[in-house]
Amino acid sequence: MIERLDEGLWAWRARHPEWHPGEWGAEVVSFAVGEQGRTLLVDPLVPDDRWDELDGVVAGKVEILITIPYHVRSAATASARYGRARVWGHQACAKRLDDASVFCEIRTDRTPDGVSAYTIGKPRRHEMPLRIASQRALVFGDAVVGTAQGLRVWEQVTDGGERRERWYAERFLPSIEPLALLDIERVLVTHGPSVIHGGRRALRDALAQPPWQRLD
Repeated sequence: MIERLDEGLWAWRARHPEWHPGEWGAEVVSFAVGEQGRTLLVDPLVPDDRWDELDGVVAGKVEILITIPYHVRSAATASARYGRARVWGHQACAKRLDDASVFCEIRTDRTPDGVSAYTIGKPRRHEMPLRIASQRALVFGDAVVGTAQGLRVWEQVTDGGERRERWYAERFLPSIEPLALLDIERVLVTHGPSVIHGGRRALRDALAQPPWQRLD
């Protein structure tokens, strides 16, 4: 079922098609954002029996946003269904699409109107968190997840020992910290519950916690 989270914002959950870690992570979340004359679909994974329901949400021009190449999923089908909608994402997303002609590389200086993209990681990752201005929302693919204790940065560090922990503290975390300075009210995550109100504080709290490493 597609759930209305707030005015112009919807989410739905679907079984991950490839990754089956256990109860947590078995389902992933996709989002739809309704704006004047446009609908944004974010990391869409749409089961066959949910397309008609999504049709009831979609209005106007459709643009598809991908936060991380692994999340291309139903993007090609959604593009074909909604008038060859453009698919925006990191350049590595293109090879996951059968029809690359609908693909637009998203960069920090090249995004759809009303959307901002950010780079994270050192070395830089393919994941690009996206800010959607109309919702004051920051969307993460995998770097930040929702848990029962709130938002957390998802990163495995203990297996790498002290060197890995130092990399996290000195290289990876500082690449995310500037995002907590953005004007955001919501933090939308594809794994676990999102934060609909008080998102900036929730993200700051997450960055102050040790990385979250649960896989089951």
